[in-house]
Amino acid sequence: MRGLLSALRGLNAPGHRPAARKALIAGSRCGFCGTPANSKTQPRFGLLFDIDGVLVRGKKPIPAARKSFRKLVDSQGRFVVPVVFVTNAGNCLRQTKADQLTDILGVPITQDQVIMSHSPLRMFKKFHEKCVLVSGQGPVLEIAETLGFKNVVSIDMLRETFPLLDMVDHNRRPKLPFNPVRNLPTIEAVILFGEPIRWETNLQLIIDVLLTNGDLNSPHSSPTPHLPLLACNMDLMWMAEAQSPRFGHGTFLVCLENIYQKITGQELKYEALMGKPSELTYHYAEYLIRSQALQRQWGLPITSLYAIGDNIMTDVYGANLYSRQLEEGVARKNSKAVAKMAAATGAPAALPQEEEGVWESELALPAATSCKSVLVCTGVYDPRRVTETVFHGHRDFRFEAALVDPHHLVQDVGEAVDLIFEQEKFVPQ
Repeated sequence: MRGLLSALRGLNAPGHRPAARKALIAGSRCGFCGTPANSKTQPRFGLLFDIDGVLVRGKKPIPAARKSFRKLVDSQGRFVVPVVFVTNAGNCLRQTKADQLTDILGVPITQDQVIMSHSPLRMFKKFHEKCVLVSGQGPVLEIAETLGFKNVVSIDMLRETFPLLDMVDHNRRPKLPFNPVRNLPTIEAVILFGEPIRWETNLQLIIDVLLTNGDLNSPHSSPTPHLPLLACNMDLMWMAEAQSPRFGHGTFLVCLENIYQKITGQELKYEALMGKPSELTYHYAEYLIRSQALQRQWGLPITSLYAIGDNIMTDVYGANLYSRQLEEGVARKNSKAVAKMAAATGAPAALPQEEEGVWESELALPAATSCKSVLVCTGVYDPRRVTETVFHGHRDFRFEAALVDPHHLVQDVGEAVDLIFEQEKFVPQ
């Protein structure tokens, strides 16, 4: 971890904030000083926006957000470049988040432009018929159903059926003999959407399910391997209205992992981790970018992605990790990443782009060849407090200095959009 401090300090080095960049942005505000684009110009790049810390702080919009998005739509309100919002939030439906973004940004946003941390779960079809336990907050049952899950049990349903298992809060202990209101089937997998409200209840019941192989009428037995566990959102912390970051779902996962290991002596294993920085999430985002290009009948492939975020450990790390795969040709030529994803999700095989009718498939090989990270200073990352020496990424992701080094460092989302337009020599019509 010693290299992390020097890597973070290096973000303010001249190479990351060249003096020429201000001139470039100034040039973009006066219409660019390059080859003018005509009305038939098609974009060759797509934009991936984080939300918290980039567009909003809690419920408060960041000042540059609305102005920057006016540059991204034409007079008819259509986006002039493909845009996807990639958030690690998982407490609502995509349509709800799209409606919130429409109000915040003043431009129409559809649910097909939104990736929640749990969105890639719709690709995990091999679990859709199984009985799954879901943890999180918000309309978790409805979220699970929209993702394709047919047989879902919530933590609240579990607690109502087995009230004697939740004993930390003395005021919630059953006062009288209690008859279960329903008979639940044996649980076959556990899905963690995001940080729950009552951590002690969720931690206890999830551990109980894992240690009883899904049958809570049985005592603990520490089965090996334990039930499949899929987790969304690995953010240790996130930025709201407070002056300092708040606990995220990654903190909850740290608690769950350590409790399980302390009890069993074994490491908790994940069937899949999704949400940034997982390559599953970026692959799904690239698929949505491709889909938008197809809908707009843009014939040229979208070869460059720009991921704009505020968190080095998720936004920058994830974009750089995915870009490495793209640039090395792993995903495009050898298709190892897509094959791995196909195996994890239960798909029969990865789909080559060349086959007719599958270019828009979720598991098609990506058209993009790079994914550049753009770090803003309006959220978790604060250039005035670069003193972090601890890797805040998830346990299953190793630290590499190169992966936390953004391609571009800007003040806010407005500067990010201006810089990207200049990099791409793109003049919106």
